[in-house]
Amino acid sequence: MSDEVVKTNAEWKKILTPEQYHILREKGTERAFTGKYAATHDHGIYRCAGCGLDLFKSEDKFESGTGWPSFTWPIAKENVKTETDRSFFSTRTEVLCRRCGGHLGHVFNDGPKPTGLRYCMNSAALQFVATK
Repeated sequence: MSDEVVKTNAEWKKILTPEQYHILREKGTERAFTGKYAATHDHGIYRCAGCGLDLFKSEDKFESGTGWPSFTWPIAKENVKTETDRSFFSTRTEVLCRRCGGHLGHVFNDGPKPTGLRYCMNSAALQFVATK
């Protein structure tokens, strides 16, 4: 991982789409089954749409049935950080990009083996780069 990326809100708005800005910078969520990567099965790397940090590998993606791209673990645990999220009258674990602090989604303890985790991400927070 490289140095932290810090930008003003105006700078983020210049480089992100309105949807990306809402999700990454305002902790929004896209509607289930609407994101472009929910049903993607191509081989590659999912990067942060804000700063380009590698976050997840396609090999770790699985069909959770939730309508959001889901992964069993990040490409490197030091590339993400988690925080307690007490919004919407519940307590969840929020997942953020370690480099730019962008909101990616949440992690839950109902995923498949071997981790038992489900990193439930917003497609708009990700950028997919195909590999061979």
